[in-house]
This record gives sequence, C-alpha cells and structure tokens, in this order.
Amino acid sequence: MTQTHRVNRKSRVVTIPVVVASIGLAGCTTTSGRTVGAASASAGVAVSSASYISALEGGLVSKAKGITLSTADRQRALEAEYRALEAAPGGQPVVWQGRGVQGSVVAAAPYQVGSQNCRQYSHTVTADGRETVTRGAACRTVAGTWTPLS
Repeated sequence: MTQTHRVNRKSRVVTIPVVVASIGLAGCTTTSGRTVGAASASAGVAVSSASYISALEGGLVSKAKGITLSTADRQRALEAEYRALEAAPGGQPVVWQGRGVQGSVVAAAPYQVGSQNCRQYSHTVTADGRETVTRGAACRTVAGTWTPLS
C-alpha cells in the first residue's frame, strides 16, 4: 500500500556516499546472515546496478503525486531508495540532489516475511518549494534485488 503525505519538518540528514557501480557487490548481509552481492560476483554472475534499480519498479518516487523528474533525477532518486533499503541503518536518511529537486529516503529496521527480508520506507521529495512524502515497503528477492510490496 502506498500513501502520499505533505510534511514540513526539519531533520538532521547524513549523506551516505555510495558509488553506483558497487551497489550490491560489497558482500552485504541480510538479517538472516545470507551474503548477497559478493557471492553473485564471485560465482561469475554479472550483476549490474541497473538490475537492482529496475527491480524497484519505479520505486516510491514514481508514486509521488505532482512531481515530475528528469531521467537523471529519477535515477538519483531510485539509487537513493536502493541504498536506503540495502545498507542504511533503520531511521537513517539517504539524501540525493538533482536540478531544482532534492530528496531523502528513510528505511525502517528490517523484518522477516516468510524467508524474505523486508523493510518499510519513505521517500520525501522537495520540488518547487513543495514537499511530498510517499511510503511503502519492499522485500529482498532470492536474487538480492528489492521488490516493492503492493
């Protein structure tokens, strides 16, 4: 389920810099202890950041009402969603900035649904002085990608 809300609040934001090419290849572990990324790379499986981003199916940013992003800004927003889901501690914002637009993605602590690791998360986008917050959840697949829950 996805909800969109407008909020006006100031919060402390810490930027987590990540090189896009290394997304998912650093040997991240899930709450079950399973290693993702490094195992795929060492097994000779070609893993690209594009596959991780496309698995988000447009992410929460695509559901933000009244926000139009350039292709480059949408890519930045989706990369931030992936970084928040994959590596950010619960409650820690992952920020991104584009041309006249900026955003912040905050994922909650991971939880289990069956054998999958899942996280609820929110994406705040500020454009033209207007702030929009969209909320949702995603679960990690066996392939190591994050897929939104409907």
